[in-house]
Amino acid sequence: MLRPTFLALTGLMAVGGLACDDDPPPEASLAEVPHTPAAASSRRLTGEQYAAVARDLFGPDIVLPGRLEPDSRAGGSLAIGATVTAVSERGVELYVDAAYSLAAQALAPERRAQLVDCDPAAEACVRRTLGALGERAWRRPLTDDELGRLAAVVDRARDALGDPWAGLEYGVAAILLSPRFVYRFEVPAEGDTLGPYAIASRLAFFLWNQAPDAALLAAAADGRLDTPAGRRAEAERMAADPRVRAGVRAFFGDLFALDRLDALNKAPELFPHFDDSVAAAAREETLAVIERLVVDERGDYRDIMTTRRTVVDRKLASIYNVRAPARDGFGEVELPADGLRRGLLGHVSVLALHSHPVSTSATLRGMFVRETLLCQTIPDPPSGVDTSIPEPSGTAPTLRDRIDEHLESPACRGCHLVTDPIGLGLEHFDGLGRFRTTDGGAAIDASGDLDGAPFDDPLTLADAIREHPDFVPCLVERLYRHALGREPAAGDEALLDALTARFVGRRHDVLGLMLDIAESPAFARGALDDTEEADATPEVP
Repeated sequence: MLRPTFLALTGLMAVGGLACDDDPPPEASLAEVPHTPAAASSRRLTGEQYAAVARDLFGPDIVLPGRLEPDSRAGGSLAIGATVTAVSERGVELYVDAAYSLAAQALAPERRAQLVDCDPAAEACVRRTLGALGERAWRRPLTDDELGRLAAVVDRARDALGDPWAGLEYGVAAILLSPRFVYRFEVPAEGDTLGPYAIASRLAFFLWNQAPDAALLAAAADGRLDTPAGRRAEAERMAADPRVRAGVRAFFGDLFALDRLDALNKAPELFPHFDDSVAAAAREETLAVIERLVVDERGDYRDIMTTRRTVVDRKLASIYNVRAPARDGFGEVELPADGLRRGLLGHVSVLALHSHPVSTSATLRGMFVRETLLCQTIPDPPSGVDTSIPEPSGTAPTLRDRIDEHLESPACRGCHLVTDPIGLGLEHFDGLGRFRTTDGGAAIDASGDLDGAPFDDPLTLADAIREHPDFVPCLVERLYRHALGREPAAGDEALLDALTARFVGRRHDVLGLMLDIAESPAFARGALDDTEEADATPEVP
């Protein structure tokens, strides 16, 4: 949503955008910004996070579970979906299967030395092994009571099976079955301040999309995460680590819903180029371009709309009609300077995902711009209203002509006038993303207007989005909610304004924004509610 407070402070509501001087003004401390904490929450690990933690615990060659409880979106976000969705009965069964599979692999004869360096028949060995693994898996040290309960699980299983290794396997599985592994409990330790290990976990999954490393757990143990400066220092260390690439990819993959490419369907008779490999390549292109801009260059985020540099493989190169940079794999290319394809709106990931299986969709593409890039809300159509676009005809050959007919209905006109003129600006790209100059045999008219900024084609549409006053605040809001796993509330508005001002002053450096969010008071706070943590360790089935 547009932030009047921020715009009033800057005085920059013109289409010219959010400018900054060469020397940004002095920054106020984020700790001084008024902020009211929202309710604390518990977040289930996403599928990507579960896999990352499993590899970290047991090695990169561990065979991951084929299925887990599916990730779900809330408010268009997997991060918020992980906070608000419950695990189904079938999901519990999948977690059980995954836990026992991982435990069996971890303690297989050829691998067990990576986890156990002592005699598992000895009580001290069991406790040391489970304590070390549990601290990494639960992202905090185990209490004596928790360790005792886990050891009791091992004792019962060993006695029943007559094998100390089999008994230890049940203990490892119990750690992985615990809600403290599957969930991230981000609850206050005192007042409205999160405990240090909850802050460490939040930092790790925000910046790396995986569990804390030993250094971050040590920072939690000695109190370095208790202050904004301490969190900033750890966040800067983590931002300099290659693992930050996974965190950046996780956020933008969620923001642009790139996981939906896995299930994308296109009519084969119309789009013979399309298959699963094209969908995977499209996802990689977008993430690789963002990774270069955000991590390697620390560049201006707005350039995502206008850059002509991209990363393609042979299949994407054929769709874009450019020379493939390599026979195998991906390489960087510069899109033709005289072409209409550039930036995010020229990617197959966006164009194909926001189209129908048999055609383009001005509505879906316009909604992507409005909702995802500008954080504007488009209401659902009234019930019972026919939302279908008329079929091509002699009098309406192009999509623009057919939409004009559709807009004659008062029930459709209100919403479609907000979305469709934007989507029509991308009609030079078909439902897969291939360039074209005609639709239905007639020349394409890609002109339109975005909130007072006229555009003639995809290039000037991208310019209008880049300079739109909602574009930058929207990115700040989306990254903020990704970090906290909740929608911003009224108590967050002043802090969001301050974060946006810093983002503008630092020339739209996304990694810098991530560091500011980690330093902010909201990152270490959460209000208590009536929710209680679930029991830590299940009994042996």
